[in-house]
Amino acid sequence: MRLSELSEKSGVTTATIKYYLREGLLRPGHRISATQAEYDESHLRRLRLVRALIQVGRLPVATVREVLSHVDDESLGRTIRLGAALWSLPHGPDPDEEAPETVAAREEVERLLDRLDWSSVQEIGSLSPAHRALVSSVATLIRLGYPCDTEYLAGQARLMHQVAVQDLDMMETHPTEAEQVETAVAAAVLYEPLLMALRRMAQEEESTRRYGL
Repeated sequence: MRLSELSEKSGVTTATIKYYLREGLLRPGHRISATQAEYDESHLRRLRLVRALIQVGRLPVATVREVLSHVDDESLGRTIRLGAALWSLPHGPDPDEEAPETVAAREEVERLLDRLDWSSVQEIGSLSPAHRALVSSVATLIRLGYPCDTEYLAGQARLMHQVAVQDLDMMETHPTEAEQVETAVAAAVLYEPLLMALRRMAQEEESTRRYGL
C-alpha cells in the first residue's frame, strides 16, 4: 500500500507517519521510485503499537524507541526479548531504601514468591522493575497498616497468573515472534487499564449481591 493508504487504514496522518519514520519508530517502506515507497501489513501493525505506546501509554518517543528496539532484536530468545521490552515500559516507583518498611516488604515478597514457587522471578529478583515496584507497593501497605500478608497476596497473584496464561495464549495465536512480542507489549499498555476497570466493576457487582442497593 502507498503512504496515503497506510494513513487511511491506520488513522494516523501522513505527517505523523513521516515523523515516526524519521524517529526510527517505523521501518522504511519498500522503495519503488526516488519519491515513493510501498508499505505492508507489518507497517500497519507497528503503527497501531506505536499509537498505543504514545497515546495510551503516554510514553515519550525515546522510550518508545527503546521498547521497539527490544521488540525487533532477533538475537534474543523470546522470553528475554519480551522481558526486555516490558522492562522498558514505565513501572511503579522503586522502593525507598531509607524507609524502615522496605526491609519488611522485601521479606514479605520473598515469602510470597516461595509460596507461589515462582522461581524464575525469584532468581531475577530486584533486577526486575516489576519486582521493585511490588516491594515498594507492599512497603506502602505496611506503612499505612493495610492487609498485605502472604496468603492474601498469593490469592491475588494466582488470579494474575491466570491473566498471564490468557495473555500468552493470545500472543501465541500470532505467527511470528516479532508479532507475538508486539502483541504482548500492546496488551501490557492497553489491557492493564481494562483490568483495573473490571476489578472495580466486579467489586460493585459483588457488593450489590452481598449487601443489596
